[in-house]
Amino acid sequence: MTVLVTGGAGFIGSHLIERLLSDADARVVCLDDFNPFYDPALKRANAERFAGDPRVSLVEGSFLDRPLLERVLNQHHVRQVVHLGAMAGVRPSIEAPLVYEDVNVRGTLTLLEAVRKLALERFVLVSSSTVYGMGAVAPFREDGPLGLPLSPYGVTKRAAELLGLTYHQLHGVPVVCLRPFSVYGPRMRPDLAMFAFATAMLEDRPVVLFGDGSIARDFTHVSDICSGILAALHEPQAVGETFNLGHHQPVSIRGLIELLEAAFGKRARIDSRPAAQGDMPLTCADLTNSERVLGYRPQIALEDGVHEFVRWLREWRGR
Repeated sequence: MTVLVTGGAGFIGSHLIERLLSDADARVVCLDDFNPFYDPALKRANAERFAGDPRVSLVEGSFLDRPLLERVLNQHHVRQVVHLGAMAGVRPSIEAPLVYEDVNVRGTLTLLEAVRKLALERFVLVSSSTVYGMGAVAPFREDGPLGLPLSPYGVTKRAAELLGLTYHQLHGVPVVCLRPFSVYGPRMRPDLAMFAFATAMLEDRPVVLFGDGSIARDFTHVSDICSGILAALHEPQAVGETFNLGHHQPVSIRGLIELLEAAFGKRARIDSRPAAQGDMPLTCADLTNSERVLGYRPQIALEDGVHEFVRWLREWRGR
């Protein structure tokens, strides 16, 4: 049995492939186009962690390339798909909405079309907590009103979910939709807040803070997200459903900076900027359904995860 992981050289994807190899002993196809949204060298370094494993096939290319997808799916006898590949980020999507629509919507549709006639066991579509927009009531429930997304990114991830669930209804594609909340951990994307704050503190630069720091996020460790994805790959009752993967303990951005200060043992210098467009005031996952169906229970406390991340960052930067 082979698992195709799109975006497999990225932050979550590389952690997931390591878990698939250690926990499930699976054969894996890592599909990634190594695009320059952030330094491709970082993604290539991620892929090097498993490139020598004979169970892994690394394919450089895009899931928008239908002929490539069909070759990969057939040659490797793919039976499970984890669709992590996407253009990510709220603020960049406001600047380049057409790119986000192309990759996140048309790309997902291209992948669904490529797999719909296969005897797939599971198609895990990894969405985002950004589908919960203004008007959603916290803690966010999967069956509650979603509100209006505050960025093109949120819109495209919701559209991808709807495509996946529609292909489940029309064609029997065994789709499960997952909504991760504010994922962090070693090897996280450099554009994410925790990485940017920690790097600034490591280099004795001011931390750029948009707004007053009161917005709160449901920070969730990447290992917990991977556990949720693995459960979604194997739980029969998950098919056709949508699940939150969060921590259910939101922390303000100011609170995050305080945790980083404790981990570094020094105070941060703050460079205050106006609030940015597209930021929700609060994200918080209701985990009732995820725990009931997937057995999902986050294990990593934010304080412990922040200390782990700072240790990794120091080692990675040699400081």
